[in-house]
Amino acid sequence: MGGDHGPSVTIPAAISFLKKQPEAELILVGLEDVLRAELKKHHADANPRLTVKHASEVVAMDDPVEVALRRKKDSSMRVAVELVKDGTANASVSAGNTGALMAVSRYVLKTMAGVDRPAICSILPNQKNGPTYMLDLGANVDCSPHHLHQFAIMGSVLFSAMEGVKKPTIGLLNVGTEEIKGNEVVKSTATLLRADHERGSLNFYGNVEGNDIFKGTTDVVVCDGFVGNVTLKAIEGLSRYMKSVFKSSLLSMLGALIARGALKKLNPERYNGAGLLGLKGLVFKSHGGANAYAFEWAIKRAYDAAKYNVQEQLSAMIAELMPEAPDAPRQV
Repeated sequence: MGGDHGPSVTIPAAISFLKKQPEAELILVGLEDVLRAELKKHHADANPRLTVKHASEVVAMDDPVEVALRRKKDSSMRVAVELVKDGTANASVSAGNTGALMAVSRYVLKTMAGVDRPAICSILPNQKNGPTYMLDLGANVDCSPHHLHQFAIMGSVLFSAMEGVKKPTIGLLNVGTEEIKGNEVVKSTATLLRADHERGSLNFYGNVEGNDIFKGTTDVVVCDGFVGNVTLKAIEGLSRYMKSVFKSSLLSMLGALIARGALKKLNPERYNGAGLLGLKGLVFKSHGGANAYAFEWAIKRAYDAAKYNVQEQLSAMIAELMPEAPDAPRQV
């Protein structure tokens, strides 16, 4: 029900996804009458792999977090996350209010042992024709070195599980590659990651800059949520600007037609779907303005994460690698 477009986008995306994944089953959560009407419009009301779960409330895009948590206990967002908690669903996907989704998911599912804060992780294309995983993209604006350290571990585990790389490289986003660059939080985080690298538990490349994201310098790029969200929105804005430039004249449109194969790599819709890492369950966030094509990609990422047992791998590796918080009580 969430996002800028609701069922007019999410249902066509679900139908298209099921056509490509014959083993998948989807539960559509929301206002039952609205969902069934939309399904009927697409001649999919009798699809045996689509189930409707009624939820009487909807979290609006501008609803405060406390409204989503305390007043709308039967929202489609909350009911969907509860289906993950009780094992009915393997993963949940929402295009709704990001803050509300994080708060509801954290409240319902709780965080994994050893994880202080969940992080939002998404993928971006790079020049090596592979993905660059980047986190945090907005869940945590203010972070300590301990939090960034945890993000690096979670990002490394996710990349390893999804891409089949045993020790993915990790870069710490900074204003320069030299060790003396950056604020004290970044410098202290680098110290923690270098210690992990020396122990052989993580493959820390070192500091990376913004242009390294698309170079594919490292498999994983770590930053706080403030920097990550600003970076992501700037990338999306640049992509849309480039589209407008190619539509500015007939000659530009001809150039776009010739280069359309290459330009597909720059389409942000293909990289929609960010995982909320560190929870006791799989939750994926779609961009609120996603169209059906983009939302289908978010469903696919959630499906792949469940298919490759990402949650189990995260639990095992986090238990092995995650350090205690600096002020955590010691076990006697």
